[in-house]
Amino acid sequence: MRRDKPAKTLRKRLLGLRIRLPILECFWKNCPVKSLTEHLWFEIPSRRGFVNITDTVEDLVRKSGVKEGLCLVNAMHISASVFINDNEQGLLHDYEVWLEKLAPHAPVSQYEHNRTGEDNADAHLKRQVMGREVVVAITQGKLDFGPWEQIFYGEFDGHRRKRVLVKIIGE
Repeated sequence: MRRDKPAKTLRKRLLGLRIRLPILECFWKNCPVKSLTEHLWFEIPSRRGFVNITDTVEDLVRKSGVKEGLCLVNAMHISASVFINDNEQGLLHDYEVWLEKLAPHAPVSQYEHNRTGEDNADAHLKRQVMGREVVVAITQGKLDFGPWEQIFYGEFDGHRRKRVLVKIIGE
């Protein structure tokens, strides 16, 4: 009984504010929540590269049937990234140049990590700067982006197969 009281109080407060939060409404009504989990696989033939994955993620949102919810897109490797930005080739080139200035690949001896036999310490640092994942709202069955926003996979230590998790949840 005690557990229901705070939820009812919160519901009354939110309704009093006339805020509509579909996920919470569904929770209070015990609606079934839809979810979809998919893995995207990439094997970039060069050391570094960027791939626009927006269309693929949009297809998965449609497949999920979720109309209101959230979409998580997560790089599942420590030397790869997922980020949101403009799909403009000059900007992608600028990222490449800027990241190489921040964390140059060579000389590989400059990094303690590379003393383990690896040569990819710069890739770990680049991933840290660019981020691990993005979360995008789903509104009326579509990814709810701002102007020009697109989802990208960023590879910083290519030549091997890597995975991206896409998790969609909502009503």
